[in-house]
Amino acid sequence: MQNYSSVTEFTLLGIPNTEGLENVLFVLFLAFYLFTLLGNLLIFLTILVSSNLHTPMYFFLGNLSVFDIFFPSVSSPKMMLYLMGQSRTISYQGCACQLFFYHFLGGTECFLYTVMAYDRFVAICHPLRYTIIMNPRVCTGLTLGTWLGGCLHGSILTFLVFKLPYCGPNEVDNFFCDIPVVLPLACADTSLAQMVSFTNVDVVTLTCFFLILTSYGHIVLSILKISTSEGRRRAFSTCSAHLISIFLFYGPVMLIYLRPASSPCPWLDSVVQVLNNIVNPSLNPLIYTLRNKDVKLALRKALVQGVPTCGP
Repeated sequence: MQNYSSVTEFTLLGIPNTEGLENVLFVLFLAFYLFTLLGNLLIFLTILVSSNLHTPMYFFLGNLSVFDIFFPSVSSPKMMLYLMGQSRTISYQGCACQLFFYHFLGGTECFLYTVMAYDRFVAICHPLRYTIIMNPRVCTGLTLGTWLGGCLHGSILTFLVFKLPYCGPNEVDNFFCDIPVVLPLACADTSLAQMVSFTNVDVVTLTCFFLILTSYGHIVLSILKISTSEGRRRAFSTCSAHLISIFLFYGPVMLIYLRPASSPCPWLDSVVQVLNNIVNPSLNPLIYTLRNKDVKLALRKALVQGVPTCGP
């Protein structure tokens, strides 16, 4: 066995071509991050305290809000620290943790969107059997399955990347640790890890996306059979918010992980990752409140009931 001088920390190079914009980016990203935390926390608490929202659809929406709180928290705090002028270094263990939680939460959210699409399929295509099929036990089992599936997904990827030796360059060409920027730093043959890692990401992403498209294909066919225009409009409105979130989530993922490895573009990758990690999670509260009158009504009632408790 050859002896290696192991890397103990990595240096995050940040977003390319943004020198001199650190203060502007800090204020912008902090605003998005705080809005994400407050918006998703408000939706989660509203669903929790509103009895009329204790249905499968809002149960999964509450889970989505929890994920959107944790997901940007994987990379945003460290990024904002070095935008403030703090150290750009991250420990070896910290880098591994970032990669694990990024893919754990990303995989979980990917599975959750698939489950939410199945929930809408059952609600629209089998409305009379909806409460029987999507009973509390099934909803709980599907939710636990998304967590466990995401954990397994993240564990496999983290093991494959960090079982390799790192002994030379330690500059990560991004604002957080991810497979495309960490794996090239390994001082060993990475072909097997690249093949398994990207195949894993591709298979999970494309399989979930295909299942979602299949569910919505059946949904569209069922909606077109509805005789009244008002019925069709209501059916489409219940699915539109979910579809918007799906495209906002899968678009950046496909741009980063389904692009050929032979055509790297660090600046584009960083911009897409900013959209995926920071901007998109802040949009879900707007998407699901502005387009959902049940959530808006429950949120208004919760705020009105909470006002007296804040007084003397």
